Amino acid sequence: MRGWPLIKLLPVKTNLRFVSFAKYAAVLSAVLVIASVVSVFYPGLNMGIDFRGGASMELTKPNGQVLDLGAVRGAVGELGLGDVGVQGIDNVSSAIVRFQVPEGQDQTVVVQRVEQAINGAVGEVKYSGVSVVGSKVSGELFASGLMALGLAIALMFAYIWFRFEPQFGLGAVAGLLHDVILVFGLIVLFKLEFSLNMVAAILTVIGYSMNDTVVVFDRLRENLRKYKQMPLKEVIDLSINETLSRTIITGLTAVMVLAALAIFGGEALFGFSIALMAGIIIGTYSSIYVGAPIILLWGVKRGERKDDDAKPIKLGMASRP
Repeated sequence: MRGWPLIKLLPVKTNLRFVSFAKYAAVLSAVLVIASVVSVFYPGLNMGIDFRGGASMELTKPNGQVLDLGAVRGAVGELGLGDVGVQGIDNVSSAIVRFQVPEGQDQTVVVQRVEQAINGAVGEVKYSGVSVVGSKVSGELFASGLMALGLAIALMFAYIWFRFEPQFGLGAVAGLLHDVILVFGLIVLFKLEFSLNMVAAILTVIGYSMNDTVVVFDRLRENLRKYKQMPLKEVIDLSINETLSRTIITGLTAVMVLAALAIFGGEALFGFSIALMAGIIIGTYSSIYVGAPIILLWGVKRGERKDDDAKPIKLGMASRP
């Protein structure tokens, strides 16, 4: 087909005026960041068992029999163990059960009570993969997760500072903080469970956002050397436009894969996929409207003009034939 693949429908060259909307984007970003920070404290994150303390176990019905998930959830819920999660796997012949262990109660005794309640509701089942996370360990895991996020951002800043100029590093870190805070806000908004999987998702978002930012910054640095007399805002617009098709293709491909993972991956991967999809979209936005505008505000050192520099750029849009 002439119009297939759809990638051919993307314009070869765009000349969109991104910088002209930077002020409006800054206001939008500021509002969203403030709202996200407030939401993290109130109503707060929905901590998973990894960070809240609790237990999880996998149970399987023999001979591939169907497991009544509703009966399992009801039996465990009657024990008064807080939020109970039951996730079916393997054509609902197996399930993963998550529940809290009340403070002051023996963990082994609580697990035995849960097993007895499940056996009474659905008959004999096989238990495996039983794990218990205490409140002290969960607190340490939460602190370690935050340290991992902070260390990742610090290392990214050091990398950008070494490869580019300080203002590039500041723009990159501002973009990363913007992305991380907004992803936290979306986690609270959609009431997703904040677990170690979610920490992994945020770390992946940091890596993706930094990769996209480096692509834009690298092209910007090249154009700053090439067009030494062109106004900085025009150089920024030119650089973003030259990398736009690559950004769209990469982002859409990743979002399509993650959408399939969210739909068919089950409850365990749903939150992870949603956080990654949101992070990719936010990371693409921040590369354009957070990192680059900071460079415009700070300014960059420009060299002397050469004869072939300051080439005129014609505005318009050309479509792929």
